[in-house]
Amino acid sequence: MLMNIQNTAKRPTSPHPILNLGFRVFFVGSAVFAIVSMVLWLAILQGFAPFKGAVSPYYWHGHEMIFGYALAVIAGFLLTAVKTWTGQSMPYGWRLLAIFVPWALARIVWLGLHATPSTAMLVAALVLDLLFWGLTSYAVVRAVWLARQKRQIGIVAKLVLLFLAQAAFFMGVFTQSLPLQQGALYFALLLVIGVVFTIGRRVLPFFITKGVSVDNTGKPNGITLEQKNSDILDRASLIGLAGLLVFDVFVRLPMVAAVFALICALANVLRLKNWYHAGIWQKPLLWSLYLGFVGMVASLILLAVYPFVDSALNLHSLALHGLALFGIGLMTVAMMARVSLGHTGRNIHQPPKTVSAIFLLMIGAGLVRVLLPMFGGEYLTWILVSQVLWIVSFALFCVSYVGILSKPRTDGLFG
Repeated sequence: MLMNIQNTAKRPTSPHPILNLGFRVFFVGSAVFAIVSMVLWLAILQGFAPFKGAVSPYYWHGHEMIFGYALAVIAGFLLTAVKTWTGQSMPYGWRLLAIFVPWALARIVWLGLHATPSTAMLVAALVLDLLFWGLTSYAVVRAVWLARQKRQIGIVAKLVLLFLAQAAFFMGVFTQSLPLQQGALYFALLLVIGVVFTIGRRVLPFFITKGVSVDNTGKPNGITLEQKNSDILDRASLIGLAGLLVFDVFVRLPMVAAVFALICALANVLRLKNWYHAGIWQKPLLWSLYLGFVGMVASLILLAVYPFVDSALNLHSLALHGLALFGIGLMTVAMMARVSLGHTGRNIHQPPKTVSAIFLLMIGAGLVRVLLPMFGGEYLTWILVSQVLWIVSFALFCVSYVGILSKPRTDGLFG
């Protein structure tokens, strides 16, 4: 007699679907925070909310965009993707909530610091931020260690360096060292861009290969291609970014930093050439990521030329904001838009109709913030327009995706 053999392994459970995997709660949290923090930054710059914080308002903004928003998206991605990369279980349910809560509480404390600064609040922010990133890093490192995946050492190293950058920023705050605060923020920004390059290098060729070979229903359309990476370009990109980091942050040799910025830019231009296929323009979830890379490359080129142009253009600051808006803003919202569909069992070839608007608004925010100030005009006006575009972009993302991220998978699986 045939017997039914059933899997007796206990099915994972969580208090709510939003805690099933890291991408859910962190993508929602980061998107909402992107709106709230930018609204407050807009109000501060326009004089509606006088800044009384213990740090410079510009460094407060930089800290929250990098250590608040960007690290939340990275945490959500890694706490999801590492499960696929290593085959190891990642935190879910209450364990995931224990990682998210310190991040959320730290954001509340930092939002309050702009109006009611105190040493106690700074200490609380320090403890909560380091706890959040420490728990995130532990979960990733543990999975990599158990799987014995040496190829993930680059990601692990960047997580550790981001922890040290966070600690260095707080040291700068407590010692009232503006150079240390600035250096920690620049260091962290370039580290985040390094993470984006690493993740983008892994997923974009795969996404393009899979995306252009099927129609919007997911059926093969007869297009066959195989996107590959180049070890030489990978090393050149890494060396270029590492050299830029050293000579733009620590040693401060602009001419040398410019050479490394150009090396990194050229390596990624060639990457983009290798990955290109005309079919990407039919898929918003592909062209958004591709243009995010283009924006990062353009920003690196600005860093390569800034030592040779009039300092009045403030090209260095514009280039850093270009890296932030394209490498963090556009790349992360595009990645969140795709991952949120794929990991909830939905058709990635039929995203919400709002996605093109979400991406175009973010592209507009980057272009207005970086390009228009070069041609004159009221600088604060361009910043204001860019801020509004950023806010509307994330508002559309929340309208389109919070429901998806807070509901169970469509196929009934856990995740």
